[in-house]
Amino acid sequence: MDIKYLDLLLILCLLENKGVGQIVAEFMFLNKHNDGVLNPDRTTFISRLAQLLASVPDKARMGASSALTASSFFKSVVSQLLVRAEEAAIESSANKEFNEQDALSSVLLFVGEVLSRVSRRGSTGILVAELIPMIRNHLQRCVAPDCKTIIPDMIKHVPQSQFWFNVVEALRDQHSIERLTEEMLRQLASHHLNDEEVYWILWTLFNQSIMHIAVMRAMFIDKFLLWKTFPLCCLRWILHYAVFEFPPNSVAEAQMRRPSNFLVTLQSLVTVWSKKEFVQSYSVEQQAYITAAIGLCLENMSKEELEMNRDVLNCILQGVSCRLESPIDLVRKMASAVALTFSKVVDPKNPLYLDDDCSENVDWEFGVLSPKEITAPSHDVEFGSKSKPCPRKNRKHAGDKKGKTIKHDISDNRVKIVEIKSKLDSDEMSGAAINFEEHYDEESINIDASSDSSLEPYDLSDDDTDLQKTFTHLSDLAAALRKPDDLDGVESALSSAEKLVRASPDELRHCSGDLVQALVHVRCSDVAMEGEEDSAEEKRQKALVALLVTSPFESLDVLTKLLYSSSVDTSQRILVIDVMTEAAQELAETKIVKSEQRHGNLISDTSPSWLVPRDSGPVGASPWREVSEAGSLLKNWSHRYEREVPSRPGQVKSGKSRKWGLGKAKDSQVERSKNRFPLYAAAFMLPVMEGYDKRRHGVDLLNRDFVVLGKLIYMLGVCMKCMAMHPEASAIAPAFLDMIRAREVSQHAEAYVRRSVLFAASCVLIALHPSYVASVLIEGNQDISTGLEWIRTWALRIAEADPDTECTSMAMNCLRLHSEMVLQTSRALESAEHSKAGTRALPSKLDNIIIPFANMILSDVVLKL
Repeated sequence: MDIKYLDLLLILCLLENKGVGQIVAEFMFLNKHNDGVLNPDRTTFISRLAQLLASVPDKARMGASSALTASSFFKSVVSQLLVRAEEAAIESSANKEFNEQDALSSVLLFVGEVLSRVSRRGSTGILVAELIPMIRNHLQRCVAPDCKTIIPDMIKHVPQSQFWFNVVEALRDQHSIERLTEEMLRQLASHHLNDEEVYWILWTLFNQSIMHIAVMRAMFIDKFLLWKTFPLCCLRWILHYAVFEFPPNSVAEAQMRRPSNFLVTLQSLVTVWSKKEFVQSYSVEQQAYITAAIGLCLENMSKEELEMNRDVLNCILQGVSCRLESPIDLVRKMASAVALTFSKVVDPKNPLYLDDDCSENVDWEFGVLSPKEITAPSHDVEFGSKSKPCPRKNRKHAGDKKGKTIKHDISDNRVKIVEIKSKLDSDEMSGAAINFEEHYDEESINIDASSDSSLEPYDLSDDDTDLQKTFTHLSDLAAALRKPDDLDGVESALSSAEKLVRASPDELRHCSGDLVQALVHVRCSDVAMEGEEDSAEEKRQKALVALLVTSPFESLDVLTKLLYSSSVDTSQRILVIDVMTEAAQELAETKIVKSEQRHGNLISDTSPSWLVPRDSGPVGASPWREVSEAGSLLKNWSHRYEREVPSRPGQVKSGKSRKWGLGKAKDSQVERSKNRFPLYAAAFMLPVMEGYDKRRHGVDLLNRDFVVLGKLIYMLGVCMKCMAMHPEASAIAPAFLDMIRAREVSQHAEAYVRRSVLFAASCVLIALHPSYVASVLIEGNQDISTGLEWIRTWALRIAEADPDTECTSMAMNCLRLHSEMVLQTSRALESAEHSKAGTRALPSKLDNIIIPFANMILSDVVLKL
């Protein structure tokens, strides 16, 4: 028989004539005549038949009908199976002569075998898409029209429920069950169903198997809570079904009835969550997922239950403390959310706000657990942004939040008064002042002298701004900063420090080191008022940046020594690094504008010049004027003069300007120098690169102070980027590559350090000129070639195996930059090869370099460094 007719026969028998449903009916008929007993031969036959049915799309020929494709064929098969199995359940319940379970044994075995094989073939989504509408319709049949809620007895009394209770257990393949359950949760989340309906769907499908099979319970409690990552709504469903064991908004929830495994599950969650290794080695999404699970469990706990479980209490405190040490903002938010929820359980009247952005209702999604973000997670944490103080508006808002969290006993009216913002825009103030001046006379006439408003007193409060001490010498400024008793003097010194330094007085070179040391050691928290600490920090940071920009060498000599000094703390070390980062960027973007060079007359205009041509000429000619043009330096001694000459009588063409002079003057243009940083690059980088791995008193960058190490590497990467394509980058790059490829740095346990190394490696690839890399390869310099090859292999390893998703994305970007550098270097090598082809051959060091030719695709360019 022709294969084409076989395809048509399969479509006709199995799909159009509902042949799969007829097979289920045949098994029901056999059960009635054989007492529903499954012997080994029948089990083997059913398994073989299910295998043949599931393999039809695999055996379909190329160009066969679309009905035999996996998506279309399995959709029809699954639909027929589920519909006919429900009908078989109704028939078995109506027949009182046989046990209902035995009557469905062959049907359940066949349905389970087919569904398991469909899932194994990668069509779990099709299976779940057909299953969800049918189970929802079944639950709607179970609810009476006058009832709004579902109870278990309603479902048990419906005949079709016998099939739905046993369908998952009939799969018998745990891998298929796990894939089906995971896909079902994700599709239910996309349907936006309410929590109660999803609870009863899970209860109908899994309740019978989860009570008897330990693996099923472990799948929900262990795998789905500790190993998998679902959207937040799915997490709530898992907790309500497998941990709380009651539907949402039920009477049992109101009575806080606790199942036996609730505290055991919470204990396992907080035990994993409290370990520092979990923060270091798990992805941010997984950490957010388990944090949300703990938070949702705490929201359903009482103070008495928490006090009875001291282990849970200790683990929560330990997990919060280790997360507050993390420099990643999202990780700190997790600690703040758990601490807030924990404090509400212990003392609901005094919630603990560890972050200014905390609200009373915690958002457990953390921006990464929404249904759309779970497949392609995005991060709100962007490493490498400069640490700038927050704007004044944000600082003020943060101060208001702090006031609300601390002064919680103030009345509502008082809180409203405190929250009023009295900031006026300067434009509005100036506009109001002008308007006031214009209409002053008119309004003054209409003033009612007898009104009460005219009797209000004027605001005659003292203004201390005119009494503040003004500083004119940097030495006085440094002395004032060293007087902690005089808070007003310190505040005034911070306010005027930047302007005085930017003025570049003569004493700057001699006083810059002393002033740097005084600014680093000043305590802004003691000087500023509550809520204004950020303003004082901003002034100090701007003053330090100004010192580094105006007097780089003298200031760097002090700052680089303070970085590893035992007399400063971690916050001061971070301040030093942030200041160096901003100063490097400012030096790289500096614009030096030269004034326009104007060559005036060398002889006084009052006397006639021997150099200027005589005024004799045709009538109507304009006077001579001096003009300048671009030329060589030797021609700048000469001058060029021109004047307008009228046309001759009868001449239609307009006259031309006559020129007189020996040469062209230099065209005066504005000259700009946009990068002054390469001159100071070595002073910025080399001192801080020495001794970073040494453990001193109060300094341990590789372990305890990993935040300082991450910021240090980031600052060095910014420095490399600021001198991109300059010769200084080629000179410093080998030493910098040796530093970041050290095992204790590149393979650091903290993701924050690995992110900084990836950023620094990308900056190196941007900074090196392709022609320099080509010359290094030609000369056989092993330092650069080994370092660049390490960047490629290490970035590949990070992209494949790093648990932090931000690291993997940065590694992919690093590989892209590496490939671009390879392409540019290969072109430089080609030009070098052509230019030296007639003189001498390239050295044998280039045997390991695969250079692309004109007929090669750019994507195939490979450079083995």
